[in-house]
Amino acid sequence: MAASTLLVLFICFFILLFLGVPISFAIGISSLSSLLLALPFDTSVMVIAQKLQSGLSSFALLAIPFFILAGVLMNRGGIALRLINLSQVLAGRLPGSLAHVNVIANMMFGSISGSAVASAAAVGSAMTPEQRKAGYDPNFSAAINAASCPTGLLIPPSNVMIIYALSSGGVSVAALFLAGYLPGLLMGLSVMLIAALIAVRKQYPKAQRPTLMMAAKALIDALPSLFLIVIVMGGIIGGIFTATEASAIAVAYAFTLSVLIYRDIKFRELPQVFLEAAVTSSIVLLLIAVSAGMSWVMINADLIYLVNEGLLSLSSNPVVVMLIINLVLLVVGVFMDMTPAVLIFTPVFLPVVTELGISPLHFGIVMIFNLCIGLITPPVGSALFVGCSVADIKIQDILRPMLPIYALLFITLLLVTYIPAISLFLPRLFGLA
Repeated sequence: MAASTLLVLFICFFILLFLGVPISFAIGISSLSSLLLALPFDTSVMVIAQKLQSGLSSFALLAIPFFILAGVLMNRGGIALRLINLSQVLAGRLPGSLAHVNVIANMMFGSISGSAVASAAAVGSAMTPEQRKAGYDPNFSAAINAASCPTGLLIPPSNVMIIYALSSGGVSVAALFLAGYLPGLLMGLSVMLIAALIAVRKQYPKAQRPTLMMAAKALIDALPSLFLIVIVMGGIIGGIFTATEASAIAVAYAFTLSVLIYRDIKFRELPQVFLEAAVTSSIVLLLIAVSAGMSWVMINADLIYLVNEGLLSLSSNPVVVMLIINLVLLVVGVFMDMTPAVLIFTPVFLPVVTELGISPLHFGIVMIFNLCIGLITPPVGSALFVGCSVADIKIQDILRPMLPIYALLFITLLLVTYIPAISLFLPRLFGLA
């Protein structure tokens, strides 16, 4: 019965995805369909409804809509332009300087907004016209923008880290936030390395050296935005407030900055801001709810036991097992969004890696890194599609310049996987690991 339940679950899920059904409905319908093999219809509906409700009954989940609202306020509040100006100061003399500006701005804005898609749209819409004026290949520019926007999901504050902390059953959110910094920086530097190599080969121009006054002005303009990260991380690490409380403080700070100080958001625009945040939050929370239902079905069908036995029968070597898990997660990321992937596959793989002595904290960063790559791979890579839309190019045109980026990101993923100190150094430094 367990095997047939899993078979129906996955076949139904992939058929619905192939037919273009939204992923949240595909997860919910496939979970209900698999339960019908063992239970009557009314009981199956009741069980799924209970699991949807229990999947959202966590106080820590309040952090997600708050961080989303803070991100929307920052996105509409002129933050991206100020961070781009600072990035121009930091990367102005590098080969292909505008490409590096794009990467650095995505790293900063993505970490503040907590959304790869918002980062790709905000930074890409500002940088694409400038790169075209400077003679950059539009396909190259779009590839750099798309490849660098997921870095903000590794550099905290990050909603997906909160979701992993909940589904792992005990990993500290503060430790995860700290663990993401170095892998996120490595991911961004990998994209910058490819950008530099291509820029040298195609002789893309360098920007003019900024004057001291220009550099000081860019830094002063951007500091209030960057201070949000200091407040959130400083408060969490210092034990002043929890991640959920930090999210509410982030909203208050973003509101003050965008509405009262910068005044890029007018009071009459606030209802639209709140509506956008509410819609985004509802999408994420629906994904969390239905993913909790699918995860429960998979656990009750003994998938965790089957995966554990299957992987350990192939090898008990952590190097081999982690390589297999990485490959599986890369494939999962191609077809599934980050939120359901983390909720569904964390309970599946975490028992295996902990049995092999791998830190759940380290594994969480490895999983998120894998799924960040999934955001920029077709056919479901949302960040890739936004990058193409902003640059006004076709999806097939971006794939060729993406190939070397994929290769180097995979190498960086292996470094993060097999050198745990990259993830664990900062949490250990602050006594959180």
